[in-house]
Order: sequence, then structure tokens, then C-alpha cells
Amino acid sequence: MPSRADFPGVLELLTHAVESVGGAEREGQVKMADAVGRAIRTGEHLAVQAGTGTGKSLAYLVPAIRHAVEKEATVVVSTATIALQRQLVDRDLPRLAKALKKPLGREPTFAILKGRRNYLCLHRLDSGAPDEPEDQQLFDPFAVSRLGKEVTRLREWSSDTETGDRDELVPGVSDQAWRQVSVTAKECLGASRCPIGTDCFAERSRAEAGKADVVITNHALLAIDALQGYQVLPEHDLVIIDEAHDLVDRVTSVATGELTSGMVSAAARRCGKLVDDEVADQLLEASDGLALILDDMPSGRMDSLPQALTGAIPAVRDAAHRCLTSLGKDRKEDVDEATARKLARSLLEEVHDTAVRLLEAFDDDKAHQRDVVWLTGDRFSTNPRPPALKVAPLGVAGLLRERVFNQHTTVLTSATLTLGGTFDTMARQWGLPPGGARVEKAPGAATDKAAPADSDDAEGPKWTGLDVGSPFDHKRNGILYLAKHLPPPGRDGLQPSTMDELAELIEAAGGRTLGLFSSMRAAKQATEEMRERLDLPILCQGDDATGLLVQKFSEDARTCLFGTLSLWQGVDVPGPSLQLVVVDRIPFPRPDDPVSSARQRAVEARGGNGFLTVAATHAALLLAQGTGRLHRSVTDRGVVAILDSRLATARYGGFLRASLPPFWPTMDPKVARDALRRLDAAAPA
Repeated sequence: MPSRADFPGVLELLTHAVESVGGAEREGQVKMADAVGRAIRTGEHLAVQAGTGTGKSLAYLVPAIRHAVEKEATVVVSTATIALQRQLVDRDLPRLAKALKKPLGREPTFAILKGRRNYLCLHRLDSGAPDEPEDQQLFDPFAVSRLGKEVTRLREWSSDTETGDRDELVPGVSDQAWRQVSVTAKECLGASRCPIGTDCFAERSRAEAGKADVVITNHALLAIDALQGYQVLPEHDLVIIDEAHDLVDRVTSVATGELTSGMVSAAARRCGKLVDDEVADQLLEASDGLALILDDMPSGRMDSLPQALTGAIPAVRDAAHRCLTSLGKDRKEDVDEATARKLARSLLEEVHDTAVRLLEAFDDDKAHQRDVVWLTGDRFSTNPRPPALKVAPLGVAGLLRERVFNQHTTVLTSATLTLGGTFDTMARQWGLPPGGARVEKAPGAATDKAAPADSDDAEGPKWTGLDVGSPFDHKRNGILYLAKHLPPPGRDGLQPSTMDELAELIEAAGGRTLGLFSSMRAAKQATEEMRERLDLPILCQGDDATGLLVQKFSEDARTCLFGTLSLWQGVDVPGPSLQLVVVDRIPFPRPDDPVSSARQRAVEARGGNGFLTVAATHAALLLAQGTGRLHRSVTDRGVVAILDSRLATARYGGFLRASLPPFWPTMDPKVARDALRRLDAAAPA
């Protein structure tokens, strides 16, 4: 290994890596790699917006690997999607490790680490899961039969798998089946007490991660590591968060608690013979009381604790506490009893702590309320779900600031971070001080617009924002068509004038259309009408597995694909099969969404603009992601058509437009249709 004085620099290693993998060096990639290297040296956090095609994975992996090898440290890379994890572990890192072996003096190592629930538990498989039906589906004989077949298949797979990783099981199994053969961290006995601890898949994965230079994980595990009182990830001094636009939602999801009568009764059953019957019966009675009340309550957000729950939730809390007290501390006991005690304590603590959190959520001071509470449940659908009380944080900025930014040097990157042309909007959500960054902009980056603000807090960790632009010439190869002449969207589905506009655009494009809709209802309505009007194949999300639909769409240029949220962020179809992206309306969160509506209200209680800070930011992020589906390679050309006139006419339209790639804009429908006809005529047969 070279001495520190002779250690190759970041840009030297990047050039070597790009040449080794047969690529071409890109200006944005060089700027980003240099900035990541500087952040590692100074300890100042960095946010980098790097458009699709920049090669951002290489731009952060090269300086990260250099740091890990030179300092003999571990670097954590967190992603939001399985697809990116697989790209890093199966393609980017193996090639990069070989390429950098010679200049670094040894081959860098890497590992993937997921939450314990993602790995098969051999002890659970051997001892069997507690007999506790968790929902009404288990009373369906067909569901029971399917569950049994899936568990049998998992038993057979356990003899073949080397990793026990659920993601390697193809085809997969239901969540219900997987719960029978896996445990959470709280349910685990621990390697020292477990009779199969030496062969544990999760422990083996953690051991490999502890020795690796680079550990690939996900935002959920990063959040668990920050939230829990015990260490999940190996010791590290640098965190790189890719797909950082998803970080807040993923952390919020992990920090969301749930309480159902089924959970309470399952906890009582788990106590079984471990506590006095009278104590366990009190918890069962509390479960029955909670079920009776929740069955009669309407779904939706709760701004105050309903009178009916003022007795039911404390009853659950107190009964769970009595069961925990009766369980006592862990004892020296046989494995079966230790396992039963661990499983009982895990669920009892979850029930008790969630009940406490629910009761503490209702603060008279709305400006300082920490959590939002709501009731879910759809008892009248074809697939009924029992009611559940949920509690989620109104924000995770404080958590991220304290447990991530104050602990580790952090690099956040995505193709979509500058909402309204500035990093400040995302920075506030992350817990970084707005306006405190030295923001560098590359040519072609979005124009600055005033960012929505809910506070003037400029204290906090130092950070820099860098927009390295995109290798795509958006102005030359893309048109942003704003249908200003259309009436604003209504509540009764797509209007006739919008349908006419959609049909004319698709016809001009000769198919080749990705339709991004704000609801499944709108997507199906458009699908049915376009199938009647046009002699073109129209696919709709839900007709088949999404991956298969995208494959069909990419293979036939005349095909159109309509759908909702997963298509806004999950479609990568370069070439002439996709030359028109249509958005039916600005994707504001639903007015009845409990978390976003509560966050808006909290911002307004502090004197801020709740609509801009929450709803417009949500819409800007999705719009930027959705319109980014058009350009997936440097040769892609086409039109993004927004059929919501508010983007052109509303006061907040400037903020939203500044969040999009810098396409050439027009409000003339003829210009858009003529461009699509020319592209269709020029496309290969």
C-alpha cells in the first residue's frame, strides 16, 4: 500500500477508474468527486444535485473508497431502493474494486447490510412461530393453505441459501409467511444465547459489514441506527446518502408507530404461561375494549383525543405495563422459555410504548406538537383491513441533525434536490440550516426562486450545496408544454377538454407516451377512454406486474403506459419508446393525508406558509422526478406536457417550474404536437 505522502488523489483515482471500466470522464462527475473529497477532508456536509447520466455513483464511491483504505475506516452508503443497492453491489463496486486495487495497494472490500427482519432466522424456523393469527385473512381457508405452502417453500429454501436474504428469494412470499421465519432485533435472543447463533445469517452479514471498507445499506436501517438505543451499523465516520430526496419519507416511515386490537391480543397470548392468568386476561379485556371503540370510529386524522379513547388507550398502556412487570427480567432458563419470554417482551414493549406515545401526542400548543395521530382501516373493501391507530412525527429534522449530521460527515446526493432552484427547501427537512450554505451552480442549473420557509433558524451544522448540472441538453432536446388554456382540474375526474388534449398529444407522438396521473382513478379513466379513441396499445398500472408493463412499454414504441406514484420515480426507458411524458395535474398531497395536513397546520401555527412549505414542496419533488423520466440518455428527445393550467397561472407556479429540468418552454399546443410529429417521423421503424 502506498505511503500517505504517495497516496493517489481523488481525481487521479477517478481518471484511473473511468479508464478501467471503459467510460468517459464527465465534467459534472469530476466536480462532484472533487467536492466529495473536499467534504471528507474538512468534515463539512455536502449536498450534491447530479442529473441522470452524470455518473454520480462513481463520483462518490471513488473518494469514499480512497478515504476508507487510507484511514482504515468504514464508509456507509445508504440508498432508498433495492434497484440501486443491487446496481452498487452487483455492478459498480466489483468493477471499481478491481480497477483501484493497483493504485491503492490492495483491493477494497464491500458488503451489504439490511435490517435483521430481512434475513431468515434459523432458530425461528426450527422452533416455529407463535400461533397468533394477526388478521382476518387467516380465517380464510385459502389464505391458510397459501401460507402453509409458502412456509414449506421457505423451509426448503433455507437449505439452499447462503445468505438467508429475503431479496434473493424469487419469486417472493407474502409478508405474513416471512414473519413466520424471521425476527426483529428486539425479538432476537442474541448470538450468544441462541442455539443456532453461530450459523445466523443476520450475524454473518453484520460480521462481514464490520470488516468492509464500504457498507451498502438502506435509509430505513440508517433511521433505525439513529432511532434505537443500540448500534446497528458498524463504526463509521462518513455517510453517503444517495436518493436523498427520499430520506425524510423513509425516516418518517420507520418512526411511525401503530396500535391495533390484534397487536394487543397477540401480546396477551404471547404472555401465555409466563404470567398469571389474571394479568394476561386484563390485557385481553383491554384489547376487546379497544376493538369495540375503533370499529365504530371514522378513519382520519385526530386533532384531539376522542372521548371514547380516553379510557381505552390508558387501559391498554396499564395492562401492558402490568404484564411487563410480571414477566420480570431475563433469567437463566432453557432456550424455549427464553425465546417465548423475548417474543412476549418485544410485543408488550411495542404496545406499551405506542400507547404512551399516542397519549402524549395531543399537545394544546399546536406549534410545538411533535406527533400526528390518525386512524386507518377499510372495513368495507373487498380486502378489508382492521382499524389501526397510527402515530408519526411531524418532522424528522431534529432527529437527523442530532443523530446523523452531528455524528458523521454526510454527503447527500440525488438528481432532484434543488426545489425552486435552491437547496434550502430540502435542507430544512433534513435539519440543516437554510441559507447557511455556499451553493455552487453549474451552467444550465435551475434559476433561483425564493424557497418556502417555516423558520429563520440559521444555526446548525455547516454544509455546502453543489449543483453539477446534467450531461443532457434539456433546452435543445426537450420541450415543456404548459396547457395554459385548459380549465383547472376538478374533483370529478378528468374533464372532456383534458381528454381531448391527451388524445391529440398521444396521436401526434404515435404512442411513445408515459402518462403520470395523480390517482389510480384518473389513470383508469384515461386508459378506458384512450383505448376507445386511439388505435394504439394502452397499458395501465395494475394490469400486470409493474416491471413487466414497463418492459412491454419499452419494447414497443407504439405502446403507452399509464399509472401513478411508482411510475413517477421508477421508470427508466431510454430511446424512442418514450418521447412524451404527460402529467394530468400537479401532484399535491391529498387534503385528507394525515401527515402532510398536520405538518401544514404546524407550520402555520409558527407563522409560516404551510401550503408552500409542505404541499408545494411535495409537488415540486414529484414533478421533478416525473418529468425526469423523459431524458434517460444524451440522445433522448421529447416533450413533457403538463395538463394542469395552474402551473402557468398560479402564484406558486414559478417555484414549481424552477424545480424542473430547464426544458424549452411553450404554451402553444400546436408547437408541442408538431414537435412530436417530427420526432415520430424521424424515429427508427
